[in-house]
Amino acid sequence: MFLALGLAIVFGSIILGYTMHGGNVGVLIQVTEYIIIGGAGFGAMLVGNGPSVVVRTFKAILGLLKPTAFNRTAYAELLQVLYEVFYTARRDGLVGIESHIENPEKSELFRKYPTFHSNHHAVSFLADTMKVMLTGAVEDHHLAEILELDLERYHEEAMVVPNALNRVGDAMPGFGIVAAVLGVVITMGHIGGSAAEVGESIAAALVGTFLGILLSYGVIGPIAQAIEGRARGEDAYMRCIRTALLSFSRGDPPITSVEFARRNIEPEDRPSFAELEEMTRKRGKAA
Repeated sequence: MFLALGLAIVFGSIILGYTMHGGNVGVLIQVTEYIIIGGAGFGAMLVGNGPSVVVRTFKAILGLLKPTAFNRTAYAELLQVLYEVFYTARRDGLVGIESHIENPEKSELFRKYPTFHSNHHAVSFLADTMKVMLTGAVEDHHLAEILELDLERYHEEAMVVPNALNRVGDAMPGFGIVAAVLGVVITMGHIGGSAAEVGESIAAALVGTFLGILLSYGVIGPIAQAIEGRARGEDAYMRCIRTALLSFSRGDPPITSVEFARRNIEPEDRPSFAELEEMTRKRGKAA
């Protein structure tokens, strides 16, 4: 929603101001300039990153049309699933939770929490760590190192797309200059023509510079920033799980571990302690 709204404001304000100043919108429609800049940008991204990153980039851009999955409701659900997993593990041990962590995709426990269950990395992160914890094979400080390493690698992978977009965005003004220079080369071939013809050719060439700068600072850069924000949001979500797991591994009660996780949530999305108590009370009775 905000992606479409923001782009509409960017282009709308530019076109409106241009026409109010007496500009002719038709002059800006230079298909050849679009082909040069757009094709060069796409080719450069393909050379630097490969097809898989390009596919992921288009998916990430389309994903911006949907609201973020890491909101207050998602965190409330996360706290509930963490409490139920920890409560079951503390009460029944490995036997009570083995079926859930061995096959989390088919777990009825996880299926009750659709937002969490649809996040495959979060599910595997929790399930795999619980396997290690319940076997007692790793000490607490080693577990913290393992979890941090996992999150760092995943965050690096998530940042590939915004980093690639930022590089292409930085190159757009340069491609705009390339298009403008090519336009000037063509103009020099018509230097003996009328002043109107030469002026029209120069105007078409300058559209390339305009378009490159606009795409860099008005489109590609903000989109990369938005995708990066989504990546930071998921990283915060995963670190909330990490905090709870480390607390539980120390032997803290389930409610204490979940409270540690709650304190790790941004205040804007953080449920209150009273809400946490109500949620865990319901889950405790259900269990």
